[in-house]
Amino acid sequence: MRKHQDFVSLARENIHAHGDDRSFTFVSEERLGKYKENVLGFAELDRRARALACDLQARGLQDRAVLLLYPEGLEFLTAFLGCLYARAIAVPAPLPDLDAGRFGRTRRIIEDAEIALILTDTAHRSTVETWLSGADLERRVRALDTEAATGADPTGWTPPDLGPDTLAFLQYTSGSTSEPKGVMVTHGNLLCNGEEIKRRIGGTPATVGVGWVPHYHDMGLVGQVLQPLYLGCRYVFTSPITFIKRPVLWLELITRHRGTITVAPNFGYELALRRVTDRQLDGLDLSSLRVVKNGAEPVRAATLERMTERFGPVGFRPGMWMPCYGMAETTLLVTAAPLGAGPVIRDFDAEALALDKAVPAPEGGGARRRLVGCGSPVTLDVGVVDPETRARLPEGQVGEIWVRGGSVAQGYWENPAASRETFGAHTSDGEGPYLRTGDLGFLADGELFVTGRIKDLIIVNGRNIHAHDIEEAAGEAHPAALTGAAFTLDEGDQEHVVIVQEISTRVAGGTPLDELAALIKTKVARAFELPALSVVLAGRGTVRRTTSGKTQRRQTRDAFVQGQIAGLAGDLDPALAYPEKSP
Repeated sequence: MRKHQDFVSLARENIHAHGDDRSFTFVSEERLGKYKENVLGFAELDRRARALACDLQARGLQDRAVLLLYPEGLEFLTAFLGCLYARAIAVPAPLPDLDAGRFGRTRRIIEDAEIALILTDTAHRSTVETWLSGADLERRVRALDTEAATGADPTGWTPPDLGPDTLAFLQYTSGSTSEPKGVMVTHGNLLCNGEEIKRRIGGTPATVGVGWVPHYHDMGLVGQVLQPLYLGCRYVFTSPITFIKRPVLWLELITRHRGTITVAPNFGYELALRRVTDRQLDGLDLSSLRVVKNGAEPVRAATLERMTERFGPVGFRPGMWMPCYGMAETTLLVTAAPLGAGPVIRDFDAEALALDKAVPAPEGGGARRRLVGCGSPVTLDVGVVDPETRARLPEGQVGEIWVRGGSVAQGYWENPAASRETFGAHTSDGEGPYLRTGDLGFLADGELFVTGRIKDLIIVNGRNIHAHDIEEAAGEAHPAALTGAAFTLDEGDQEHVVIVQEISTRVAGGTPLDELAALIKTKVARAFELPALSVVLAGRGTVRRTTSGKTQRRQTRDAFVQGQIAGLAGDLDPALAYPEKSP
């Protein structure tokens, strides 16, 4: 029986126990190559959150959705916790900018969640108000600068009635395959998933986290903001932009603060591999790490092995790796490798996988696919189900991953049809309700292997090929290849596979781009026996992505069809006409 019935009471217990001895530290770049550490102790965070909660309560915002638009930093923590303290429904989202897609997504969230108040900081209030005015929203939506709103007395805060079913926040999905929807996460969900994470990582008040994942992403929000409050531990973080500008900073912070856990998507580790120089290794010491989580996108075996080899001399050990699987609809974590066990990497027969059967690759030859296991659940019920018949499948068969348990959110905000379809699934023998994840995978010896997303399947001659496998093969064809997006187009009686491949022209050097396109096409076509394949080379930023960096294949396909992609070169199948660029 859980002692606490809501997240606020647990967090405040840790705050009272540790005070400002536990803190969040945000590292910002003050000027080129110079960084400042800004520290916010738990006790001070609690005081600020109570003051803001008084203001929100006075505005009558209990059980109303409030949009949080902040840059990475400590002020977001006050705003989010203040919403929890006021029993307002926090809605974290990225700051809108001149990107039309970002503006559009923010407006869709405002409309969907019926937002009447936006919380932001001093530096961005005028920008937000200007945007609201330009969008003709200023009469129904107001902006509050939480840095300047210091009038309320924190001692006047009255704790609201909270329970496990009380809605804590809306986590709007990234929209990698569809329009973003607001996942309803309750206090009970936070307590359950917090315990799942704690037990898997062996978390204690002595844990020290280091990270850079954005706070509006479920990994950043739950893993970097809420889990430290759940454990009563310290967390050190920087912004994604600061990390991307100088990836070694991440490792320097682990070294300086003796970080014990860090978490990132696979691309973060790839960026560190590409950009951290031999000279920058001097002075690094990663031996304090106990847990290095890799999730939120496909985990690559080559990345795990190269990280261990590259950073082994400065203390990185293979047993630190904890591949994991999760999503916003399950609060965060679903499965993860056991503490200290390291990754499970296996080779499977590629042809059998294309027929939805997981068979170990034969010795000595044949097409094979290397997969990284994502561990097992702690308490959640995770099954693999045939998405058509809804029959539960045995180990070794590929199907849709279904999840049941206390971490599964309550559905999508004001979207009962989508909630029933996604959160209310039952197996053919009546078990349920389950969350349908939309992800494909299989179980082997209790280990979950994720193979792709249902909507990203490319079906060629009856064989199921996952888009991210094609993209990975294209990326390995030449050092100049960066991010790619693979999708299909119907041309007459044949389905064509198209790869829009971003490249670095600098790395390509003297290689003619048409030869580079032909090389990628040849290697990918041979690897997957694709009869109709086209490759389009493009510059950085061409492939469409979500706000959290996930590839948006459908949107990239639409841009290609509409002639919005300016290709640098290409090797197209003769039956496929390259669309005219739209004006």
